[in-house]
Amino acid sequence: MQQQTQINTNSQGSQAFTHGGHELFDMHEVLSCSIGMLDQFMIFRQYVQDVELQDILDRQYNFALSQYNLTAECFASGQKPSQETSTYLIKEMTPPLYGLQATQPKKPNQSLADVKDAGISGYMIGLVKSHASLLAMSAVEVTNPVVRRVLASQVQNFIEMAYELFMYQNKHAYYQVPQLAANDMQIMLNAFVPANGMPQMPANTIH
Repeated sequence: MQQQTQINTNSQGSQAFTHGGHELFDMHEVLSCSIGMLDQFMIFRQYVQDVELQDILDRQYNFALSQYNLTAECFASGQKPSQETSTYLIKEMTPPLYGLQATQPKKPNQSLADVKDAGISGYMIGLVKSHASLLAMSAVEVTNPVVRRVLASQVQNFIEMAYELFMYQNKHAYYQVPQLAANDMQIMLNAFVPANGMPQMPANTIH
């Protein structure tokens, strides 16, 4: 027990190290990517033309910054952060629009004058979705229970942020949602059914 205590403390004995080595690398990636997302949101803001998109960007930036701060705090201390993790709420839920309509073909921008809300909202949703995935993958690798819960609690919030951006894009036909033919969709929907009864698990023959 004494040996374990010595392993888990630094040479001064002032701080217990409650992080695994792999966890440290994952957390550096999470926090670095969080900074990258925040910095890019700040860059995007000067090009936003739509007031609604600007409101979404500002709210998502402020929320992501608060999550970065408490994540950095609990990572450094290994203890519960001074601020509680919060919940991101979408201002107004709207049903998705299904189907395709013809739009202008896409191509790379030729200059900064070509940067429009369609592209900015697309960059934003890409960053948010990537961060949600990174948080989920990193949370299952973290050994410190506080940091693990802080990361895990953020996953659903970044999913909500991505969905808010999807709704914005979908409403403006930037992100269209095609559907299968009705018969094909019905076949796909009926491809799985719940399992009934108790499964007959095989006996364990290894002793």
